Formats: sequence, C-alpha cells, structure tokens
Amino acid sequence: MATTTGTAEPAAPTDGEGVRRRDFIEIAAVSAAGVGALATLVPLISQMAPSKDVLAESTTEVDLSAIEPGQAIKTMFRKQPLFVRNLTQKEIAEADAVPLSELRDPQTLQERTKEGHENWLITMGVCTHLGCVPLGAGEGEIRGEFGGYFCPCHGSAYDTAARIRKGPAPKNLEVPQYEFTSDTKILVG
Repeated sequence: MATTTGTAEPAAPTDGEGVRRRDFIEIAAVSAAGVGALATLVPLISQMAPSKDVLAESTTEVDLSAIEPGQAIKTMFRKQPLFVRNLTQKEIAEADAVPLSELRDPQTLQERTKEGHENWLITMGVCTHLGCVPLGAGEGEIRGEFGGYFCPCHGSAYDTAARIRKGPAPKNLEVPQYEFTSDTKILVG
C-alpha cells in the first residue's frame, strides 16, 4: 500500500499567469524607454524652432496712408527691400495695354495685385537676375524706359507693374504673400 506524505507540493504557475507578469514587465520597460526618449527629443526639437526675434521679422506691417498716387516707397521685409507703389489710373491703363505676348514672364496687373486694390503693387525689391536692388522706388531715382524700376547692375528694366521688359533678368519682381488688414494697412508675410 502506498503511503502518502502530508506535504503537498506547491502548484506550478500556469502559463497564463507567467505570461501576464512577463507582459507587464515588458510593457513597463517599453513605456519607460518611450518616456525617456520623448524627454530627450522634446528639448532637441524645440531648440530648432526660430527665436522670437526671427519670428518678429517674419511679417511686416506697412502703413499706406502717406503714399500718394504715382509714388513708391522702399521698406524692409525679412532683411530684403520691399517696394510698395500706389499706381495712378494712367499707370494701370498703360500696364493693362501691354500685350502678354510682349512679356518675357507674362502676368497681368490683376494677377500681381489684390482684387479691389489694383492700384497697390507690392513687390520684393530684388532683381531676379543676380539680386541687385533696382532703382525707382525712391524719390528722384531712375525708373528706366518703362517707368517702373531699373536695375543699375546689369540694365534690367521693369514696367510700372514690376514686370521684366528689357535686360537679363528672367522673371518679374516677386510679389510676396500679403493681405490688407484695413484700407490703409497691409501685412506682408
């Protein structure tokens, strides 16, 4: 007759319990690693953001109230010259009369201005040839044979709509992103 002793062996853990404990430890380790990685990456990424002084230069507000019809001014936008011109009705008519087939970079004046504000032409003051600053925005400056802007570096001539008409420049003066915040103010950028 077989005798049994009074000691019972402990039950071995079932596979389900062991897997659950192991899964918890793996999840906790992966979570801790993820939090550590995030804590490391956030400062690295945030230091790449532009500083406050750079963000301040990303837009420029221009008051148009002092600019008379036929007058142009120079201001700065992102450390580059910005030309703001108040076109007269005669200048608008002359720009509209030019056939697009005569233009190297064909654009109408309406494509270069905002609807309802066709007399306001806002362009970057950088020649599209080699980056010189054209004349014509300041009082008494040479405007060239087309009455717009003249680049003294290599002789590019732009019309009153800042479209290239003569010289080596391949494109019209760039029109930056801008919007009218009121009838007398624009926000460029």
